[in-house]
Amino acid sequence: MQIPVFTVDAFTNRPFSGNPAAVCLLENDLDEDLHQKIATEMNLSETAFIRKLRPGDDFTKSSCFGLRWFTPANEVPLCGHATLAAAAVLFHIQKNTNSVLTFVTLSGELKARQVEDHIVLDLPLYLTYPQVLQEVEELIKAAIGDMIVQDLRYSPDTKKLLVRLSDAYERSVLEELQVSAQRFLSAEKTGKVKGLILTLKGNSSGKHKGHDFYSRYFAPWYGVLEDPVTGSAHAVLSSYWSEQLGKKEMLAFQCSRRGGELKISLRNDGRVDIAGQIAIVLKGNLTF
Repeated sequence: MQIPVFTVDAFTNRPFSGNPAAVCLLENDLDEDLHQKIATEMNLSETAFIRKLRPGDDFTKSSCFGLRWFTPANEVPLCGHATLAAAAVLFHIQKNTNSVLTFVTLSGELKARQVEDHIVLDLPLYLTYPQVLQEVEELIKAAIGDMIVQDLRYSPDTKKLLVRLSDAYERSVLEELQVSAQRFLSAEKTGKVKGLILTLKGNSSGKHKGHDFYSRYFAPWYGVLEDPVTGSAHAVLSSYWSEQLGKKEMLAFQCSRRGGELKISLRNDGRVDIAGQIAIVLKGNLTF
C-alpha cells in the first residue's frame, strides 16, 4: 500500500522554522490502528489525515473533507498547525480549485481559505476563567520557578492553563526560560490541565515591536514537551488578549526555538480567524 505524505512547516514562510506537521492523503479508508502507527512513525507533534467523505470526491475539485490529527501518542480533538498544513497540501500541491475548504473534525467543521500569501483558519474561540493559584501552584513552580505571575486563567473547553508573566519581563526572558516539561506530569495533581500556555504582553518599543503578545506552549500530557507554534493555544490566547488589549486584530509570535507568527482576527460570530504562512519541505510516499 502507498499513501502520499508531505511535511509542511506551518506559521512560517521559511523551511525548518514554524511548526512541522505530516499530512497524509487517504484515497481509501485506512485501518483504524494504522493512523496511530503512521503518526508514531512520522514522530512529529501532529500527523494529519485527509480523507474523502464520499466515493466520488476528488482532492482537486471537492471542497469538503474529513480531517483527523494524531500525535505520536494519541488522537487529539483540535490541531491548528496541522489544519493549516492540510489546507496547504490541498491548495498548493493538489491545486484545489475552491476558495474555501471545509474540514469535518472532532471539533466540528473547520474552514480554511487563501488570502494572498496566507492561509486563514476559521477556529472556535475559547473563553478563559480566573484560576485559583493554590490548585496549580506546584505546576506553575515546575514551569517558571519564582517568576512573577500577573494573571492566571483556565480554559475548561480545552483544558489549557494560561499563565501570564509580569509585564516587567522582556520577550528574551520568555525565550531563554529553561522548561523541563516532563516534570509537569507529576506536578499537576488536579487532572484538569492538559496544556500549559506561558504568555507575555508584547513590547510596543524595541527591536521586536509590532507583536501584541508572545507565548510558549507545553503539552507533555499529549507527549509534546514543547510545541513550536500552536493554533489551538491561540484559540484560547486570542480571547484573553483581545479582552486585555481591547483589540480584535492582533499579531502574535510564539517564542519557541523554531518560532512562528500568527495573524489573529476575532470574528463577530464568536469564532476566530488565525492566519499563517507555510513552507512545504518534503513530498513522498509511505509504503507498507
